[in-house]
Amino acid sequence: MASCSRQHLAEPERKINMHFTKTSGWLDWCASPVKPDFKLPPNAVDAHCHVFGPGDKFPFAHERKYTPCDASWEQLFALRDHLGFARNVIVQATCHGSDNRALVDALIHSEGRARGVATVRHDISDDELQVLHEAGVRGVRFNFVKRLVDFTPRDELKRISERIAKFGWHVVVYFEAADLPELWDFFTDLPTIIVVDHMGRPDVSKAVDGPEFQLFLRFMRENPNVWSKVSCPERLSVTGPNAVNGERAAYRDVIPFAREVISQFPDRVLWGTDWPHPNLKGHMPDDGLLVDFIPWIATTPALQQKLLVDNPLRLYWPEETGASPCR
Repeated sequence: MASCSRQHLAEPERKINMHFTKTSGWLDWCASPVKPDFKLPPNAVDAHCHVFGPGDKFPFAHERKYTPCDASWEQLFALRDHLGFARNVIVQATCHGSDNRALVDALIHSEGRARGVATVRHDISDDELQVLHEAGVRGVRFNFVKRLVDFTPRDELKRISERIAKFGWHVVVYFEAADLPELWDFFTDLPTIIVVDHMGRPDVSKAVDGPEFQLFLRFMRENPNVWSKVSCPERLSVTGPNAVNGERAAYRDVIPFAREVISQFPDRVLWGTDWPHPNLKGHMPDDGLLVDFIPWIATTPALQQKLLVDNPLRLYWPEETGASPCR
């Protein structure tokens, strides 16, 4: 695997985690990303990223399926500035379970420039939800990828969605394309906006106009409260090329899928780096080159403005836009 051997970000080096041993074969995030060629529009939002630990301050959950490297808010915000983003949406990582302390700490230190998506248990109190809201949490995540999380009864998830709806929060769902038929009725019964991670992880070796991806497009078309992140091409690509070694036209097999979602639903799409890219196999992308993927899928300035600025601000900072996210 090629390494990122360029000038390091100016923030502190990643710490060695003294309390946890990383999962065997774990790939650390690229510490030396290039500057993107693509200039992000003002107020652009990285709408899907994470923080891990540091484990000596915010221990990882005992029920976790993996143990990552540390990836602090200092390092995330240094990357934000390096790439040219103005804001972040930080999604709770499964390695922290329902302990949102690392997420909340990052939100507090962002000084209003980050919002969060938490993981909560069905027995969380209203007071605890209010504390999360005041810190900047605006959604909860339901993960249905079996290799990452244990099964949670759907009646518990439904109760959570009903309780967070009164805060104006939304539900982020992570699933794989083959599971959408079985999850369809549950999703359509949720009382909030639904944001789908990574286009529902389509199999990009199949046709864009094939039945699997067309079902996902139908899901969005028939449910106007459903949004999608067109992120993580590094997780979806089969043939590449990968975003390493200066490749600024990476993951070409993913481009038609993301373009289709953006063209059909320009007001309900988001994009994020997925930094620090948990559980990747084979290669670790250069985040600067990942940013250069954006104009390949959002091909006009108007689409880029919606994807990177208008849509995430409407969903996560509606008080600034005066516009409703619209269920």
